[in-house]
Amino acid sequence: MPFAQIKDRALVSVSGPDAEHFLQNILTTDLDALGRGQAKPGALLSPQGKILFDFLVSRAGDDGFQLECRADIADDFVRRLMLYRLRAKAEIAKQDQVLVTVAWGDDSTASRSDSTALSDTRFQDITVTRTYGGEAQDGSDPNGWLNMRIGNGIAESGSDYQLGDAFPHDVLLDETGGVGFKKGCYIGQEVVSRMQHRGTARRRVLIASADSPLPAAGTELTVAGRLVGTLGSVGHRTGLAIARIDRVKAALDAGEAITAGEIPVRLAIPAWVKYTFPEGAVSAEEA
Repeated sequence: MPFAQIKDRALVSVSGPDAEHFLQNILTTDLDALGRGQAKPGALLSPQGKILFDFLVSRAGDDGFQLECRADIADDFVRRLMLYRLRAKAEIAKQDQVLVTVAWGDDSTASRSDSTALSDTRFQDITVTRTYGGEAQDGSDPNGWLNMRIGNGIAESGSDYQLGDAFPHDVLLDETGGVGFKKGCYIGQEVVSRMQHRGTARRRVLIASADSPLPAAGTELTVAGRLVGTLGSVGHRTGLAIARIDRVKAALDAGEAITAGEIPVRLAIPAWVKYTFPEGAVSAEEA
């Protein structure tokens, strides 16, 4: 079974009698739908609906939760949670530099006897598990994990977008179960709900491919010099991109080349998502 060990992660624990109510009122994830043994994506937003922190949340103990996030944002994340806690009976703590072991395969090969393994619910067509702690092991395949994320269109902050610069729809939290549209209010909920109900999300994750090695993450995607998106994670000839799907569709309809730097690229919607390229898309020049 292939696996990768990730070292730049941290765990933020929130526990206590008010922990679930407190988190349910501020995070995008619907905790009512979070089962034991699951790690669901989510975000803490600004009031304007932009992602300030992204994470994977899971249940821990009788009344607790653990939120796995990038190690470099963990301190700021804890401070923001403390700011919102007010009088809630919830304890917030951080565990630095947690070793995360990610394994993937079909249902038979990815199942683990370890009861602490969590199902990473972002992945639709393959079983992916995450385990926290333990020792470093030989055989870790970080490139395999990168290619897994790219092939499934799973974007993460830092690698694919910058915090404070993306809405949940931009990075598919609406598609991966990271936004609870039936739950009550949370920070930024009004903006996110409006985008959902009006169908106004235009920046989306796409899978980029080319006949030669792609340039580095952050390279702009252009059509005749006009910006349509930006490359994220890159694995040789494939990568993730966040792009305006209306502008991409207009370029495809017009037969215009899409390039990353000087490299012609093909952009495709991940196979498992519900959104499609819009009909009657305007050109990048008109938008």
